[in-house]
Amino acid sequence: MERRNFMHAVLAGSAATGLMGGSAVAAASNAPAAGGERAYMAGLLQKMAEPVLSNMAQGKLKKNFPLELSPTWDGRDQGVTYLECFGRLISGAAPWLALPEDGSAEGKTRKRLQQLALQSYANSVDPKNPDYLLWKGPEQALVDSAYFTNALMRAPKALWEPLDSVTRQRIVAEIKSLRRVDPPYTNWLLFAAMNEAWLMSIGEQYDQMRISLAVRKINEWYAGDGWIKDGDAFHFDYYNSYVIYPMLVEILEVLARSKTPFWGGNSEELLAQAVKRMQRYSEHLERFISPTGTYPPIGRSLTYRTAVFQPLGLLAWRKQLPASLQAGQVRAALHAAHQAVWSEPSNFTHDGFLTIGFVGHHPELGDWYSNNGSMYIASEGFLSLGLPQDDPYWTAPAQDWTQKLAYSGRQFPKDYPVKY
Repeated sequence: MERRNFMHAVLAGSAATGLMGGSAVAAASNAPAAGGERAYMAGLLQKMAEPVLSNMAQGKLKKNFPLELSPTWDGRDQGVTYLECFGRLISGAAPWLALPEDGSAEGKTRKRLQQLALQSYANSVDPKNPDYLLWKGPEQALVDSAYFTNALMRAPKALWEPLDSVTRQRIVAEIKSLRRVDPPYTNWLLFAAMNEAWLMSIGEQYDQMRISLAVRKINEWYAGDGWIKDGDAFHFDYYNSYVIYPMLVEILEVLARSKTPFWGGNSEELLAQAVKRMQRYSEHLERFISPTGTYPPIGRSLTYRTAVFQPLGLLAWRKQLPASLQAGQVRAALHAAHQAVWSEPSNFTHDGFLTIGFVGHHPELGDWYSNNGSMYIASEGFLSLGLPQDDPYWTAPAQDWTQKLAYSGRQFPKDYPVKY
């Protein structure tokens, strides 16, 4: 089948194979869908992904995406929006898209979205396509290229291996070209390191110094009890969730698998240490969730919404939740948190694209670097969907989480600092 006809067939299948269609999709954020917590989460991720991937697969994302900038926008090229949108979305969606088609409505939806994602990847690096992304523009491209490659690392068989050789060569070339960006001594070091770790994972030439520097500096910035500073100064925000822990752990996983010599430490030992620290940080995240699912609106980039819970989802997906957190407890807490955020319809435009805000549309909450493409990092809160629907994470009985126990007068575990 010709590519154009194939894509037409994929797009035409949307209503027939989607988890929800028509008015049901529009209402996805208002109540759990039939089938419980997983159906609700999968329906919500589909709601985020559908407009982006269906447009980009046709080369129409730039044309149809309703650009929104923070009132304090710093004036950089607005074209960064589209790399932010696709890169961040696909990173969070990758584990879900990597699950096999299983004959269910969800399985058919995943397959269709995966095909749209593959075409979107091809278009993103094709200079002749209207949706060719801004690889050679502002330094921001380094940030979102790391989410772009992180998705390929998370789902190589679904998103990398099926790509044609020309697209693969173009992606490698664009990623290597971003070595022109000299990252500041902040979480940005991890974006450079993520790209190099991905190149390493596919057998391409990579820059070990960029990986080593990032890992060493992040470990130097460890503040204790599961918290890492973003540079020399401590920031009470969620960047440990948005960037630092997930990228650190996934970079170290590549190093540990390859048994690459690492200056100043053994990569397997560094990975084990990073996982323990992320587990401790995740215990804090779980305790932040109130009995009604709300959580503290602290720090910069608050408009990234449920990306706050990426470490919990990553640990669940990796089967590495700490012993103190049971699967049914984490699932119930995250479900409540997602409902608390996504219950407000104005999180989405009438066309289904994300808006700038926290609970609803509040562009004034955006930072100087915020656009509505940035908001798609919220997909990182859905990593547990990478577990199949019959996994114990989804089938275990729901359990009350810490604050729900505490504020109903029941016994709950005390909390003490850890040292590692």
